[in-house]
Amino acid sequence: MRSIARHPLLRRLVETVLTLFGVAVLVFTTLRAIPGDEITATLGTEAAGLSAEQQESLRAYYGLDKPLVLQFFSWLGNVLTGNLGFSRRAGATVGEMTANALPVTMELAVLATIVGLLIGVPLAMLSASRPNGVRDGFGQLVGLAALSVPNFLLGAALLTVISRYAHYNPNAQGFAHFTQDPLLNLQQMLFPALILGFGLAAPIMRTARSALLEVQTQDFVRTARGKGVAPWRLRVRHVLHNALNPIVTMTGIQFGYLLGGAVVVEQIFSVPGLGRQVLAGIQQKEYAVVQSTVLVIATTFVVVNLLTDLLYRVIDPRVRAA
Repeated sequence: MRSIARHPLLRRLVETVLTLFGVAVLVFTTLRAIPGDEITATLGTEAAGLSAEQQESLRAYYGLDKPLVLQFFSWLGNVLTGNLGFSRRAGATVGEMTANALPVTMELAVLATIVGLLIGVPLAMLSASRPNGVRDGFGQLVGLAALSVPNFLLGAALLTVISRYAHYNPNAQGFAHFTQDPLLNLQQMLFPALILGFGLAAPIMRTARSALLEVQTQDFVRTARGKGVAPWRLRVRHVLHNALNPIVTMTGIQFGYLLGGAVVVEQIFSVPGLGRQVLAGIQQKEYAVVQSTVLVIATTFVVVNLLTDLLYRVIDPRVRAA
């Protein structure tokens, strides 16, 4: 155990395995705590008219007659062998569904992150250039608005306005993947990315502002200013460059959140991503769909965090030397 604790990579791998196992247990138990099951979701009120023999037969068909512990490890064993389950509603395996939904969610998360960075970082630089001044007040106001307005409200309002007054709603058509029709795909992704990116800009702006204000007080910044370095070069090359670590951390966390936290926006704009897949699975009580999809989201989130750690070593030589 001591050798694992001393080796950063091994420690992270152990933490990753334990985290994913905890997520699997939590999702499994939470779904079983929700009233109803796949039988009642499929048959509705007709399930009440089934005889005891019919109910037992259906429970055996859906695998609900086994003890919960056995159900859990049976599902987990299938996942480890690449079998994520089957969706009777969609008539496809969860692996096939996830292979179609994951690129959509990743594309939306990347576009939203770009929008968030394009809004948040310039606002933070504007605010940090004049602390407690008019610029700072404007930046804080925009950040507060982005943090306060719910995504579902902003998304519904935007969709209503552009559909009613501009008569423009590319999402009303069937969803087009980027490889099928890049132009239509980007049009369909534009408004969801703007909504998510605006909400993402608030934590990025606050984090970047604090980091910039801290770096601005360092001796090397005063030295560079005394040498006559141009203001724009000073802010970008010296201040922003040395404030990247907290910004990268917050961006990585928010990117991971977008992988599973864009459920409402995906539903409003009819984007067939992972969040919408989970929502449909919950509504239909398809345990395998929800459990396996959430586990894929958690795995992707962990991988993003690992890549963020590796990025630290690229942008900060002090981390490489540690």
